[in-house]
Amino acid sequence: MSAPNPHPSTEGLTPYPVGLLLAGRRVVVVGGGQVAQRRLPALIAAGADVHLISPSTTPAVQAMADAGEIHWHRRGYAAGDLADTWYTLVATDDPAVNTQVSAEAESLRVFCSRSDDASAATAWTPATGRDGGVTVAVLTGDPRHSAALRDAVVDGLRDGGIAARQYRSHGAGVALVGGGPGDPDLITVRGRRLLADADVVVADRLAPRELLAELAPHVEVIDASKIPYGRFMAQEAINRTLIDHAKAGKFVVRLKGGDPYVFGRGGEELLACAEAGIPVTVVPGISSSISVPAAVGIPVTHRGMTHEFTVISGHVGPGDDRSLTNWDAAARMSGTLVLLMAVDKIGAIAAKLIECGRSADTPVAVVQEGTTAAQRRIDATLATVAATVTAEQVKPPAVIVIGDVVNVLNH
Repeated sequence: MSAPNPHPSTEGLTPYPVGLLLAGRRVVVVGGGQVAQRRLPALIAAGADVHLISPSTTPAVQAMADAGEIHWHRRGYAAGDLADTWYTLVATDDPAVNTQVSAEAESLRVFCSRSDDASAATAWTPATGRDGGVTVAVLTGDPRHSAALRDAVVDGLRDGGIAARQYRSHGAGVALVGGGPGDPDLITVRGRRLLADADVVVADRLAPRELLAELAPHVEVIDASKIPYGRFMAQEAINRTLIDHAKAGKFVVRLKGGDPYVFGRGGEELLACAEAGIPVTVVPGISSSISVPAAVGIPVTHRGMTHEFTVISGHVGPGDDRSLTNWDAAARMSGTLVLLMAVDKIGAIAAKLIECGRSADTPVAVVQEGTTAAQRRIDATLATVAATVTAEQVKPPAVIVIGDVVNVLNH
């Protein structure tokens, strides 16, 4: 006997698309494998009263049950399990069980989706994706074709390739968007979507520059760069720019490098807008403090090596009255130290750490322009890092990692 075709022909079947409002309604899922693992999150997000019937599950599905997100009945399917059910999904690897469930669903007039035989089902699960408040659902009868079309549409909405502004508009306000460490592909999906909808973009020097080229021609771009020991736009002027444009009815994206709240003055901009009565959306970004080390093979934590990592701003060094860092405590910690904005202060910082008890042989890595095409890594120790940075002519932006994790790949 030949095995059943998992994707039988559905030619001639025309589904009627509809969105089910399942909040509080009983939904039965039969089978706890990978298909259920993919489908359950959407049912949970819809607020359905989900009952899973399966003798076993994947660890991820069990975690959903342990968290109380679904009711797991640890047994096989039995007649009567579909009583008072609004919708059922059959996802076992036993055709006889799948047929039994779908037959009972048919008799009870319960719509039933089958993962093994679309032609025997009374409902098809579409390939879905979300962008903001929009749900995209594609039905073709071929799961791979549906997923490919879904991805194309959602990607177009997210990156602005599909002109959705005429259908989706933001009210006046400000979005503080973390652009990530430099690679334009490392901005969050939400950040990229909001950037595509902006009327005005106020951009930092460290924000991913390539993203500005994707903006529509009408978008006003304001340079808010702060160049170390060079030209800069004062923070007060940036705050006023955000507020003035928002009050003029514009949707303003403040595009920042890394994360807005990690040494990015995002808190100051949030407070300024709040005091002016301007609504603000905060979109976290991938901080360079963890992503740049990762890009060169350095995990900031590693099992059996470190249980903590500390991120320190080095824009003011030890001995400066403005410094808020307890360098003695930092030196005595056994974990990883990650320094941002510390290139020109690394000599004083390294000397202070050694003075306070950190070994002079502690490994150090300096990563310049991390995640970009210009990325480079220079290795040293606390004793040699100052001379190495000078000899290699390291310039900001650079992330400095101090600790044994620097040599993880060499262990």
